Amino acid sequence: MEARFPTARPVLVTLCAGTLMARRSGVPAFRHDDRVSTGSVRIGDRFRDPLVRVDRFADDVLVRCPACDGCAVVLRNLGDPEHAPKSGSGALEVRRRLRCGACGSFKDEFTSASLMGGPVDPFFRLPLWLQADCRGHVLWAYNVRHLDLLESYVAARLRERRAVPGSMSMLARLPKWLKSAKNRDEALRAMNRMRASLPHS
Repeated sequence: MEARFPTARPVLVTLCAGTLMARRSGVPAFRHDDRVSTGSVRIGDRFRDPLVRVDRFADDVLVRCPACDGCAVVLRNLGDPEHAPKSGSGALEVRRRLRCGACGSFKDEFTSASLMGGPVDPFFRLPLWLQADCRGHVLWAYNVRHLDLLESYVAARLRERRAVPGSMSMLARLPKWLKSAKNRDEALRAMNRMRASLPHS
């Protein structure tokens, strides 16, 4: 089956290196008066919440490979959707894929549900690659785009949020300890450690 997916390895390396940006996710650009440079963040003056939900970052989730402990990726969208009927119900399951560029292993599964939030991926429930201890909590991100947004939000001194009735964005749901200015420096150091853990292409 390995020969069926000749492009998977370079795609994974690109994802883990963080050079593939929001090609599929449609995440709106966020506003930050001081732009963030990779690996080094200046504390900015203003940040405007783009009002995205965490599932917008779940198309490609970096995880720890269960076979070799390297950086793998869980892919949500595999081109044309593949569906299969769920046993015992009328629901349809969608194919998800785990790919590891370090050892070459892969696994496909059909799932009908996902659980967003927490330091595991929404589909296979594997530990996220991007996570770090911070102030007695676990700070985590699904991928580099997710980490970039969190980093810019935490670094900003002024955070603006547009009032949209019935809207609760990912950033609005962040825990109080991460929003607190007194934890800013330590949170940014934790994010730098997360970024430094990314494999190099």
